[in-house]
Amino acid sequence: MESPRIYVITGIIVAGLLVWLLAAYKTPWNLQRYAGAFLVAVGLGGMVLARYQLGKSFSIRPEAHELVTTGIYSKIRNPIYVFGTLMLTGLVLVLRRPHGFVVVAGVIIAQMIQARREAEVLEKAFGDLYREYRRKTWF
Repeated sequence: MESPRIYVITGIIVAGLLVWLLAAYKTPWNLQRYAGAFLVAVGLGGMVLARYQLGKSFSIRPEAHELVTTGIYSKIRNPIYVFGTLMLTGLVLVLRRPHGFVVVAGVIIAQMIQARREAEVLEKAFGDLYREYRRKTWF
């Protein structure tokens, strides 16, 4: 059985590294950097929460273990992708590198392709139950 502590520990380590990166980056703090830091925090927190709620159903390759429809998954089918995109967008804003939005766009395209693959696997495994879940949730 997976230990929930690993998610908390990993989240704290990643959050610490991001705080260090944000604080150490030598540009003045302005509204853009504050907004970016906020998006990084929300994105990271959402990713950690979504990964925790997914539990043993998490996999890198599309697999159908269990259909998770509670918690954040009751509203968003792919919250790790959504919050990951928020976090990346925040980093682009904090680092003040507009060309980073090209990377964000590429990540979004890759996530949409992966989400479709995952949806196909889940629909085959769970049929009408998945189709109903998909109808009630966003991305």
